[in-house]
Amino acid sequence: MNVRNRHDAIVRSLRRSGSSTVEALAGEVGTSRRTVIRDIGALREQGFVIHTECGRGGGVQLDPGSVQTTARLSVTEVFALLISVAAMRAAGSLPFSDLADAGLAKIEKALPRDKVADLRRFLDCLYVGQVSPLQDLSDTGKIDPDLLPAFEAGFLQRLHLRFRYRDAKGRQSQREVEPQAMLILPPLWYLVAWDPLRCDFRHFRMDRISQPEVVKDAPFRRRHVPFEDDVCPYSQLP
Repeated sequence: MNVRNRHDAIVRSLRRSGSSTVEALAGEVGTSRRTVIRDIGALREQGFVIHTECGRGGGVQLDPGSVQTTARLSVTEVFALLISVAAMRAAGSLPFSDLADAGLAKIEKALPRDKVADLRRFLDCLYVGQVSPLQDLSDTGKIDPDLLPAFEAGFLQRLHLRFRYRDAKGRQSQREVEPQAMLILPPLWYLVAWDPLRCDFRHFRMDRISQPEVVKDAPFRRRHVPFEDDVCPYSQLP
């Protein structure tokens, strides 16, 4: 049982029974007494009001009105917030940018250190720019919500992505590529990937990608994306 699931199980147990003991909680979640004590400390930091009494007859009680006051967000959720803010800023539609940046900084501080490292590696793959005024936006569609978690695994673990792709002429194809970057030209979002079959970079509009899946037995190396010379001319995008 991971830390988050263990914390949730402890809170559920205390809400259900009203009170318990450290030993009983340790047996319920399958860990040591010392770990449960650390978990209780962590839950208090998250805002839960937990009372403990030592000695015979003592135990652990959760205040019935107690609620979590700190956010527990995954790297993908924080990344979604960051790229949304970045996209709005690029589009010139972020009037309270200072407050947004301050709020995101607080959220980042709430993440475990290893998750912050993952987040920064993820952000290294993000590029935001301006869409060409000549770009045809009439056929812009919705992005599959399964894309972001697939991208997290693909980018962080350097694994191939396989998906169905519909090009500008409506032709369908099955693609397997190395995800190298994300390009946001509001309102268009692109996956920039190395295509092994074509030995070149390709840009895939995310609203044309469907059925994404991670190919877990196919790691790849990080490549330099040449955005300095050619950010993304509209005429060359599929």
